[in-house]
Amino acid sequence: MTGKTKIIFTALFTLTYVCFGQVKYSNEFLNIGVGVRSAGMGNAVVASTNDVTAGYWNPASLLKLENNIELGYQHSELFAGVANYDYGGMGFKIDDVSSAGFSFIRSGVDDIPDTRSLVDANGDINYDRIESFSSVDNAFIFHYARKVGPPPLSIGGSVKIVRRNVGEFANAVGFGVDLSALYKLEKVNLGINLRDISGTWNAWSFNKEELEEVFVLTNNEVPENSLEITVPQAVIGGGYSYEVNEKFTLYPELNLSVTFDGKRNTLIQSDFASIDPRLGLEASYQKIIFLRAGINGFQKAATIDDEEKWYSSPSLGVGVNFKKVAIDYALTNIGGSSGFYTNSFFIRFGINKRK
Repeated sequence: MTGKTKIIFTALFTLTYVCFGQVKYSNEFLNIGVGVRSAGMGNAVVASTNDVTAGYWNPASLLKLENNIELGYQHSELFAGVANYDYGGMGFKIDDVSSAGFSFIRSGVDDIPDTRSLVDANGDINYDRIESFSSVDNAFIFHYARKVGPPPLSIGGSVKIVRRNVGEFANAVGFGVDLSALYKLEKVNLGINLRDISGTWNAWSFNKEELEEVFVLTNNEVPENSLEITVPQAVIGGGYSYEVNEKFTLYPELNLSVTFDGKRNTLIQSDFASIDPRLGLEASYQKIIFLRAGINGFQKAATIDDEEKWYSSPSLGVGVNFKKVAIDYALTNIGGSSGFYTNSFFIRFGINKRK
């Protein structure tokens, strides 16, 4: 069975759980992350992002944009090229105390074979009858940030509109809100992002005419239209900028992703909350050349000997920052124990650099 053939079964299996079970991991494509600096640092950037990707990681950080307008684009191929992940973003300065931005995220598997019509009415196999479809998740996110209170403090927020589609079988529309804050001193950054604080919901609609035959043949109940809710989580982080000398700077950052829906497969877990730590390190030379490393995704998984073992997802990255163009590359192990490494590239353009 090919990777894409497996995915069609996984997609239909997931639809069953959306309808008949409590979904613990919802809208997971929004947890992958955007930007390649973050990927190289193990996604530990909630307190330090200062480019267009700040809208995703911490909207309050949009006030730290180095340019009046920034544009960014990222493309990644996940799980040995089976899935595609794309991000496009824009951030801009409104005035001296406020900034705004927009992000678009697409995660999808394209050209999935639909073999329901492979066998014709006479029982003959006809490969020309095979069609294909895509399973795609889209998110449209609007960001706003503003300075409040003492000069080091800023707050921000995001409004998310989610559109999910599984071929002609099912689709969903969702809505959610994030709130964030950033407290920046000379060398210390503190940040928090309250993601899905409203409880991001997806209203699913199913095409029963297309699904009924498949679900009946596989002894599954035909799904009904339903509501899927993503529970809130908090991402808290802090970092310290250490100047080795006039040219070299080291910046380590620790983030804690806290969920409140019971025990998850994370390093720290309890019935009340689970905590997934992320650690990143960035070394820079004259703020032009950057080397990055990170680790996250601590999980327990069974080995072939039925023994439990801790796994993690390490990452490495490099970046070059010119006057108005920045290019980043990262090599990440998104699957942890799966061994699937992902190559990610990101390019950022700045317009009208701030004085």
